[in-house]
Amino acid sequence: MANPSTCPPLTRQSVQTAHKRIEPYIHRTPVRTCETLNSIASTAQCERPDGQPDTIPSKGTAKPKVRLFFKCENEQKIGAFKARGAFHALGRLIEEEGLESVRREGVVTHSSGNHAQALAFAAKTHGVPAYIVMPSISTPSKIAGTRSHGPEIIFSGSTSDEREAVVAEVIQKTGATLVPPYDHPDIMLGQGTQALELEAQAEALIAQDPSLGIQGKKRLDGIIAPIGGGGMLSGICTAMHGTGIKVFGAEPNFEGANDAEIGLKTGKRVEKVKTLTIADGLRTPVGHIPWSIITDKEKLEGIYSVSEEQIKAALRLAMERAKVFIEPSAAVPLAVVLYNEEFRGMLEREGGEEGWNLGVVFSGGNTTMEAIAKLFAAPAKVEERAEGKVGINGERTAENVAG
Repeated sequence: MANPSTCPPLTRQSVQTAHKRIEPYIHRTPVRTCETLNSIASTAQCERPDGQPDTIPSKGTAKPKVRLFFKCENEQKIGAFKARGAFHALGRLIEEEGLESVRREGVVTHSSGNHAQALAFAAKTHGVPAYIVMPSISTPSKIAGTRSHGPEIIFSGSTSDEREAVVAEVIQKTGATLVPPYDHPDIMLGQGTQALELEAQAEALIAQDPSLGIQGKKRLDGIIAPIGGGGMLSGICTAMHGTGIKVFGAEPNFEGANDAEIGLKTGKRVEKVKTLTIADGLRTPVGHIPWSIITDKEKLEGIYSVSEEQIKAALRLAMERAKVFIEPSAAVPLAVVLYNEEFRGMLEREGGEEGWNLGVVFSGGNTTMEAIAKLFAAPAKVEERAEGKVGINGERTAENVAG
């Protein structure tokens, strides 16, 4: 990567400059609204009809008034926001080192999927060799997506230590430059560009049709986005600093996946995370540089977490009601809006009678129909499993498919 000491400062102006750099290579993804989700988000959980597929039984009484604006990065190139950071980081590296030098030695990274695809695509675009270290347990569709861009893929163990050890071997062998997934200013600045677009797009939508937003309000009040390594959330915090638009983070809480939330409460960054949350893009501990941003109370309002069932419920809603195809990680912010009572209570208190225009980042859509079907498959009956008619995940065994 470009030396952090020579990187632009982490400011809104730097994010604006980053946006101009990457505009030729990325999509300006759409911002969508959904009246059904507005209605559900603005209804107390205890008042929602029982037995509906979009509800989770709860006694939550918070009743915020919310209008939601979804930034659909699932429609970004390579299917996720990561293209922004990859193109910005590689562009800055080429600017500092020269294209021929970068082409001669190549670039390397480690990623379970979205950053892997993003860097492979950016490298192909610039004619740069890419070496991608991927955990062997990575989603097959993400491995295939990465391979389609022509990099050399090297498989590793799933922990950060195992990944980084393989990366070190690649660097020693090839001289390739590391482009990390999130822990670098150039990555953060690139990821923050989506917030600039969301801010402007929401304002334009409200100007065109005021009924889409809270009556009398012309712009966003806040943005909520997922956090794993923190490159995106810290970039959004940087982009929105000084605008009056508040920023929030969203995490899964399964097996300690809410390391950022825990870290903020204890005042210490969690260095290791070991979780198999369905939000596989958020299984990473927050990086050192992103941590310095999200711990700044002037830049981040707070982080809230949700359960696996809440993520699944939000994912179902996004697909069935808003008609968007996203991966579980991308559903986490919506799950917080719908089901985290602490967050909902805060919205109700601070929004008062007026309410909130809230931007929600759908960060990616790199999943498959098979994965989604498996996620929502009904558990097999005990007697069916005992008789060998279904496997441990509920799938029909070969000898019973025909019948």
